Order: sequence, then C-alpha cells, then structure tokens
Amino acid sequence: MMPTVCVFNRTRESFLCLSALATGTAPVPSMGVPVWFRNGLRKMTGEDGIWLMPSAGVYNVGTQFPVDRLYLDRGNRVIQLVEHLDPLQIVQVRWPHASVLEVRTRTIHSSRTRVGDELLICSPEDVQMQWEEFRGEKAWRRQEVVSCSRG
Repeated sequence: MMPTVCVFNRTRESFLCLSALATGTAPVPSMGVPVWFRNGLRKMTGEDGIWLMPSAGVYNVGTQFPVDRLYLDRGNRVIQLVEHLDPLQIVQVRWPHASVLEVRTRTIHSSRTRVGDELLICSPEDVQMQWEEFRGEKAWRRQEVVSCSRG
C-alpha cells in the first residue's frame, strides 16, 4: 500500500490535495493511466493526485484524462507549472527538479498556486499539527507587524 499525503500551499494558504499517493523510487507513469505498484494494478480514482519522487521517468503519453503538473525543488518550492496537460501533449521540463506533483485539472487555478510558492507535503496525521504551527506563525507575524507600526 502506497502512503497518502496532504498538500498545502503555505504561500497562498490553500490546499491542493487532501489525499495524494506518494510514490517511491521506481519510475511510474502519470496518474492518468493505471499505475503498477508492488501490490498490482491500481487506478487513480479515489485520490486527488500523485506525488512522484524522484521524478525520473514521468511521462504523460497515453493517459486517459488531462492533469495539472507541478515540478518541485528539494524544499518543495514550485519551480514549474503545467496547467491542463492533455493526453499526448509534450511539455519542456525545467531541470533539475526533485519531485513532481500531479493533480486534477483546475487545481493550480483554484488554489492560486504560482512559481515560487512553498508547499507543505505531509501525512494526513501530521496535518493538524502542521496547521496549528502555521497558524501560530501567522499570528506571531501579525503581532510583530502591529507592534512595528505603533513604534
């Protein structure tokens, strides 16, 4: 069974995925086609996306439906975006990248994700802890801004 992760855009404060499969080191096709894992054939039906790391060997030819694709660096910062990648469409990839996140179409648009945004990728169990830490950090920054403007 592949682990599931949640993906949150820290920069824009929006979720991209609540349930994305996290792959290991084996090259796999994109989420538009059946993906072979150790436990057999699995179709991307219940998940919001797939996080491919490392991303060598990712391809889109022959997929059944379009996807949005985000190329990430080692710090999970967005370095390239491809919206509505159609089946059989070929795109130039920016190298180097550490991983690729493939999500349903219109996810990039609806989450307002841009190049340079920092993504938080963690297990569903860690979401609450990370969210509370993030909210505390934002509250601390707001207090700092208020105290600086008064002084």
